[in-house]
Amino acid sequence: MRAFRAVLPRLRPDFAFLSASLLAVSITTTAWAQPVQPPAAIAEAKKMVICADIGSPPLSFYKDDGSLAGAEIELGNAIAKQLGVSAEWKQVQFDGIIPALIAKQCDVIMSELYDKPKRREVVDFVDYLASSQSLVVLKGNASHISGLADLSGKKVAVENGTTIQSLVDDENKKLAGEGKAQAQVVVFPKDTDAFQALRIGQVDAYGTTIKTAGYYFKQAPDLFEMGGEPFAQAIIGAAFRKDDTELQKAFAAALDAVRKDGTYKKILESWGIERDAL
Repeated sequence: MRAFRAVLPRLRPDFAFLSASLLAVSITTTAWAQPVQPPAAIAEAKKMVICADIGSPPLSFYKDDGSLAGAEIELGNAIAKQLGVSAEWKQVQFDGIIPALIAKQCDVIMSELYDKPKRREVVDFVDYLASSQSLVVLKGNASHISGLADLSGKKVAVENGTTIQSLVDDENKKLAGEGKAQAQVVVFPKDTDAFQALRIGQVDAYGTTIKTAGYYFKQAPDLFEMGGEPFAQAIIGAAFRKDDTELQKAFAAALDAVRKDGTYKKILESWGIERDAL
């Protein structure tokens, strides 16, 4: 013990206090950095498989080199990192995405999926973003579209299985009841295909989320504009099988961790959607 004491220099009180403070910070930082414990199956696989219909910028899309980009992609990757595993993204058409989850083709859905009561009958959610719907038209708005009612007798492009498709279908029922011409709904398998239909003038309007609309406005501000104000505000969530409560809880804890360490805010700000934070 005497030899041990001789090796350690006597610290001045102020340095002793500083050393204790640094030690406390080190311990706190180390504890904070510990990943959230994932379910055993996820830990053993060393990955979390995420179903997504990739093609709705700025949340998820393929870059020119084939790599993935977008706010949902970055958020999913950050959550997987908190769980101590990698994220594996699985492309699934939107109208088949919940059946794919139920069939255990993936562990979770992150695909701008709205948290709706009807969907909660079959899956559970952990919410992470707010959103709303919009109509996009070519610059000048020659068809004078300012809302769903103005789609009467006009062509509108939508992605199959989406909320905007359901809203247009509901509007058509109203129009029919009023004896007015219904909107001609042109359904596409991908949101990007629906957008291209507007771009080349095949339709009068393109229905999508306000996030995707905003992305296209930034890309080509001289080509597009909003057909009225955003509508049908809703919440986006990650979906889980009802019997997979362990992963749902771990995912929620990991999401909370990326909120606390600033990653969540940084991701949303980098894609210009920080106003949609929850």
